[in-house]
Amino acid sequence: MSVSANEVDVSKLTFEQLKKIRGYLKKMIENGGSDLHVKANSVIRARINGSLIQFSGGILSKEDALTFAKELLKGRFSELVENKEVDLVYPFDEKNRFRVNIFFQMDGISAVFRVIPVTIPKFEALHLPEILREFTKKERGLVLVTGVTGSGKSTTLATLINEINLTQKKHIITIEDPIEFVHKDRGCIINQRSVGQDTLSFGNALRAALREDPDIILVGEMRDRETINLALHAADTGHLVFSTLHTIDAKETINRIIATFPTEEQNRVRLSLAGVLQGVISQRLIPTVDGGRRAAMEILVRTPTIEKLIMENRDYEIRDAIEKGRDHYKSQSFDQHILDLYHEGVISKEKAKDYATSSSDMELRMSGLTGGKVSENGTNGTGAKGTSDSGDDIFDLK
Repeated sequence: MSVSANEVDVSKLTFEQLKKIRGYLKKMIENGGSDLHVKANSVIRARINGSLIQFSGGILSKEDALTFAKELLKGRFSELVENKEVDLVYPFDEKNRFRVNIFFQMDGISAVFRVIPVTIPKFEALHLPEILREFTKKERGLVLVTGVTGSGKSTTLATLINEINLTQKKHIITIEDPIEFVHKDRGCIINQRSVGQDTLSFGNALRAALREDPDIILVGEMRDRETINLALHAADTGHLVFSTLHTIDAKETINRIIATFPTEEQNRVRLSLAGVLQGVISQRLIPTVDGGRRAAMEILVRTPTIEKLIMENRDYEIRDAIEKGRDHYKSQSFDQHILDLYHEGVISKEKAKDYATSSSDMELRMSGLTGGKVSENGTNGTGAKGTSDSGDDIFDLK
């Protein structure tokens, strides 16, 4: 699709297409949705309670999608043409903001709007395990929040930072792309930096942060080798570092970090990670019986055993060590937490099996026929978000 890279003449825009999309955003908010999908040559869809629901009865044409992009981006439209995708935060009103990624695809332009809650949830509202509060009290080290896209990583991180802000007196630097939750200074000084706007890259901001007297550094995502290296260095030099990875559990998180480096460096990285890792919080959002969603969490807590397993490349034993450490260290595997949620009546038996690491092992746990040995090759329940196969459920806008 050929598009002129000339600056958009805002005076010639009517903003009719943006007005229509705002109508869909409003309807999504009213229905408790999380994401709005806008795609050229397709209908508008929204993700509600994990499922994609058709919102519009008509197709959004290529031309209207292009016009919408110009109305949304205005002076940044040339950036979209040049880079083929743009991240931004879109303020809808005083109570609602959206993280937006707008991009080119084979049929034209698409955009995804993700709801950013204005109010940062408290620990109790998210039903977070108490052990997570202990991570906020660490003086140094690395704490990772992991999961697939849309599993609530950013919300959990924001809640952890908010807990520190309310209970401690620290200097916190966040490096994000883009900034989602906005933190006001309470007990802490919080400097939030947006990649592209306030800094050129995660690497640049991390290097600079070490000269800015931080106690705590939040890195929105450990995307590349340089960022991972700098985060490990920051954690090793007396800082508490929080970050995220798109990995499904603690074992894969450790493997992903180490595999990012060349073979000749992996032993050094393994030793460094073993020395600084304080915890890994992996999440899967599971539909609940009351129509909402609850985060099931695998929690790795730093212990002498975990440190030894990482150092000795015995990652395959980590899940078993997590389960065995539950009573003493408050660690837990996904299947342990999912079983709890089932017994509490929060999720159904079917959802428990669907989202378990091993469906067959979960069935045995439910029947009380196993002490909880987790299958290493279980493939069920990666936490991938469900989608609706049908586009028949259409919300009529008023």
